[in-house]
Amino acid sequence: MALADRLLTLRRDGHPGVVLARGGDPEAHSILERTGFVPVVRVHEYYHRLPVGLDEAEETRLATRAVARLRAVGYHVDCDDAFDTSLREPHHLPLGAHVADLAGRIREATTTEEAAEALTELTAAHDGILTALGDILGATADFHQDLGQGSDPYTAKRLRFLAAERLGTVASDLNRIRNELADRHEPHPRRTACSGDVVPPGEREAAAVCACPVPAPRTPAGPPATAAGRRR
Repeated sequence: MALADRLLTLRRDGHPGVVLARGGDPEAHSILERTGFVPVVRVHEYYHRLPVGLDEAEETRLATRAVARLRAVGYHVDCDDAFDTSLREPHHLPLGAHVADLAGRIREATTTEEAAEALTELTAAHDGILTALGDILGATADFHQDLGQGSDPYTAKRLRFLAAERLGTVASDLNRIRNELADRHEPHPRRTACSGDVVPPGEREAAAVCACPVPAPRTPAGPPATAAGRRR
């Protein structure tokens, strides 16, 4: 990772005095967003700002907390004196990291059963991740339905469409893929341990041997050390 990705500035910027955070990598951006900052994407720049409508005391509290969280995981933050702090807030593994661990399990899976087991955490009918995501979309739609602005009912309708159509398609496809993998009972041909056997005699190149790299030989252990002492 480039050193520049570990550097951020967090300052009250410009005439309106908006608190802006610039720099950092995706992990830093996630920390900022979990502390209340809003990402701003423009043609030639990307930064984070605090939400509008906060009083100065609340802005200072959130900015100071962001500095404490970022520094706790090794980021260098150049900030206004008002936001500087010696506190380091513990960084707990977010829920998204636990979900992302499923990708690691699938990447390491050596059989169709192992891949199906990991996908089941997404597709389980009662408490799978996709079911929970559908519940979140529905709850957010209900929240918007009578929120009061003219566009809110349209936002609610869009969320229900995403839950029923887009998420429904993803869930249906992943369910099918998971069930097919569960029925196959096969090792992954490129992830199983190599036995180093010769090619079976029925094949044309019967004399060929496995092309996998030969393991490096072990370095023989040296002679046991003898206790130093006077010769008699």
